[in-house]
Parts: sequence; C-alpha cells; structure tokens
Amino acid sequence: MNIHEYQAKELLAKFGAAVPAGFAALTVEEAVEAAKKLPGPLYVVKAQIHAGGRGKGKFKELGPDAKGGVRLSKTLDEVKANAADMLGNTLVTIQTGEAGKQVNRLYVTDGADIAKEYYFSMLVDRKTGRIAMIVSTEGGMDIETVAHDTPEKITTIIIDPAEGFMPHHGRAVAFALNLTGDLNKQAVKMAEQLYKAFVATDMSMLEVNPLVETTDGKLFVLDAKVSFDSNALYRHPDVFALRDETEEDPAEIEASKYDLAYIKLDGNIGCMVNGAGLAMATMDIIKLNGEFPANFLDVGGGASKEKVTSAFKIILADPAVKGILVNIFGGIMKCDIIAEGIVAAAKEVNLSVPLVVRLEGTNVQQGKDILAKSGLAIVPADDLGDAAKKIVAEVRKAA
Repeated sequence: MNIHEYQAKELLAKFGAAVPAGFAALTVEEAVEAAKKLPGPLYVVKAQIHAGGRGKGKFKELGPDAKGGVRLSKTLDEVKANAADMLGNTLVTIQTGEAGKQVNRLYVTDGADIAKEYYFSMLVDRKTGRIAMIVSTEGGMDIETVAHDTPEKITTIIIDPAEGFMPHHGRAVAFALNLTGDLNKQAVKMAEQLYKAFVATDMSMLEVNPLVETTDGKLFVLDAKVSFDSNALYRHPDVFALRDETEEDPAEIEASKYDLAYIKLDGNIGCMVNGAGLAMATMDIIKLNGEFPANFLDVGGGASKEKVTSAFKIILADPAVKGILVNIFGGIMKCDIIAEGIVAAAKEVNLSVPLVVRLEGTNVQQGKDILAKSGLAIVPADDLGDAAKKIVAEVRKAA
C-alpha cells in the first residue's frame, strides 16, 4: 500500500525525523489558508498523487508550456493560482503513463534554502533477507540514472534484523554522504529515526529524495515516498486508515476485498491462475504466442467457489478483455471447486468472450466433467502450451 507525501512526512515526524512545516489541502481555499500558517516568504505547492516525477510532469489540460506538479510560490496569490491550476486536473509523469492521474489533494509546505541534495532510501533486500539502506550524494536525480552512469556514487548498507540499527550504520551513512561535524551527527540520528519508522510500521520501501542540507546547516526530509507490506497492514489500523482508494484501480480495490492478487495490464487476454510463479509463466507464454495478458490474477492456493466466481467477474469487467485463459494446477486447490466457480461466474455475467481452461492436479477429472456438462462454450486444453495457442487462436478468430 502506498501513501501520499504529506502522510509519509507526518508519519516520519512522529519518529523524530526533521521535515519542513506543511499542510494538506483539498481546495484552493484550504491551500491559501495552509500558506498563511507558514512563515514564508517562499511556499511550495505540491500535487499529491501516487507517482514520482511530479516536478517534471505536465498537466493534460494546461498545455505543454505549463509548469509541473511542484511549484514555488512567493505570494499568497501565487499559491492560489498554482492550486487552482492543479486541483482537478490530470498530471502526467514518467511513472503515471499517458493516462496520468487526477490531482485531488495538494501539499503546501514551507520553502527551504537548499545548499546540497542527497538521496536516501530503505527497502527489504530479498536476496539477503535484510534491510538495505541505499544512499548517494546525487540527490534530486533519478537513482536509476545514477546507478547506470555513476554506480560508484551509490552506497548500500545492509542491516541484520537480529542485530538492528547500530551506531556504525549511521556513521556509514554520514561517511557515504561526505558529511562532517554537526551534519555528521544529524545524519547518524536521522538514519536511526528512519530505520525505526521503517521497522515499526512494516514498510516495504522508504525513499527520501531529496534529503537536503540547508544553508544554515540542517538536514531535512524534503520529499518522501513510502510503501507498506500489505500482508502486515492488519497490525497497523492507523496506517491502513491512510489508504487513498482514489489513487488505485477500481478492479484492484474490488480484488483486495476477496484477498485476490490482481494487477491490471494492457493486453487483451484475461488470466486466472493459482500461484504467482504459474501466473508469470502463463503471461509469458501468452506473449510468446503473439498476444498480451490483460492482467495478473492469482486466486491463491485455497480459494473457495465464491472467491473464484469473484475473480472471474473482475476479469470480465475489463472491456479490454477479448478472451480468458484459466490455468490451474490443483494442489491444495481442487480442480472441481475451480470448475464450479468458472461455471457459476460465466452464467452470471453471460460470458461473451472465448474461454480456454487448463486444469491439472487434485480432482482434475471431476473438474473437467463439470465444465463439459455445463453447456458453456468452454475450450479444454491439455497443457500450458496447448492452452496458450488455443486462447490466442480463439481471440484472433473472434476479432
């Protein structure tokens, strides 16, 4: 689960991290009132969407010469004008794709006199099973570009969760950022504060870009992006309350209600699979045969008939779907349960696109019998390769 920048900063501030003063706003009037609470004379008006690259982004409705989603304002009138420009309009960034995202919230913060920008992030290193701190002196830039062009400017510090954060980890951060004196001490302290926030709230990713040094020698979190481990949200109702469903795909929201792993993609063949690895293989073999998957959907290992029915309906709700491939390997999951769910969903939504089903595993013959006796135009497949060829052929024949 992702949250907005202003929410991330408020959360980090609770753990002691230094962040500039700022207030969220849902209207132009609220943005002006927020600026009045700040000392000024420089204000920053920021669009709040779940995507990076806001400053370099463009608003669809404002033309190519308009400013992006992060704007400096020297007066309250400028705050008002910038807020009016942003709210309700669609911001397109490198991370949103061409569709962009509508701006429904703003964050008005106090300006900062920046002397230097740094990069700081934390994530779970899947390879080592430990938390990695990634820091660089090249803040304010795309870290991917830095990694490609000047990888020597990136330092990774691995923290053993059994040991936890130790003073030497903080010193390593400060050393990597070339900070000395009081700034060195501030960096050590902030690294520990951010680590505690990361662990305490079950974050999966924390990115501060930039972490800034001001002209008066202070370190501030100037921007923050935070993602949480969705599997741990039940332990953090306060964090879950920060969820903004307007930033999420409606189908993904619906899928989350049934504990389905669903991600919408740009293709035309809907996929329903059990197991993430099998789902990835299914999508790959569809592409190998010349078409593209419309979604990633993993129903899990122990899905009920109702869960399968819901998954099927979510796929069919996508108008881009011109055919569906169901690929189930029944271990814990029983093929007859899958078959019952497919039949129930297909009848309920009045199936109008080709459907290819490959079943294997527990109760496979019972499952095939249920499909065969359903009276529906379901195309059976013997294996994954056969299934992919058949659904591609069916979709092209129907086009």
